[in-house]
Amino acid sequence: MSQTESSHASPVLVLGSRNRKKCAEMADLIRPAWEAAGALGRLDIRSLDGYPQAPEVEETADTFAGNARKKASELASALGVWVLADDSGLSVDALGGAPGVLSARYAGEPCDDAANNRKLLEALATVPEERRGAAFRCALAVADPSGAIRLESEAACRGRIVGELRGPRGFGYDPLFLIPEYHRTFGELSPLVKHQLSHRSRAFARLRPELRALVASLPTTG
Repeated sequence: MSQTESSHASPVLVLGSRNRKKCAEMADLIRPAWEAAGALGRLDIRSLDGYPQAPEVEETADTFAGNARKKASELASALGVWVLADDSGLSVDALGGAPGVLSARYAGEPCDDAANNRKLLEALATVPEERRGAAFRCALAVADPSGAIRLESEAACRGRIVGELRGPRGFGYDPLFLIPEYHRTFGELSPLVKHQLSHRSRAFARLRPELRALVASLPTTG
């Protein structure tokens, strides 16, 4: 994939993840149904599934923002395309902010949502409901085909960890993360409501105006 491809009338933007559910959610949040797409409508949004040659980026940074930058930069440089990467996870107050940047690998390798959720419930087994405060955090980074970081955004969403899995929707820790105002977990809320409330939604809301302006500035060819 060459840099030239990303300057066509439909610029290629690769989402730096092989998690299909996450990529679908990210694509929806780049062009949400409640907002005019404008220049973002030009984007040819793809996931890493279409790039078997993409390297596995080691998430060795100690912050979400650091990992997002690392993934975006290394993938963009390797593939020669624009890349939008995120790093997100759960920080639980009673666990000193854990699992934090290790959220996806909390129960070890390979990444396993069910195992992660079990480990979290075990860690909080003796923690009373009023001390189960937590936050989902998300950092986004956009790198150009040279690997240079061009845009960044961060946001968080506060909630509470419930004592059992609730709801079939979402992924990761969603069935355990309660939004108190709605009395529902992210696993129970509809995608439309989640897209209005989540850490990822808030990070994209901050990113979209800058991303729209960046896409509008890209040259087009016939």
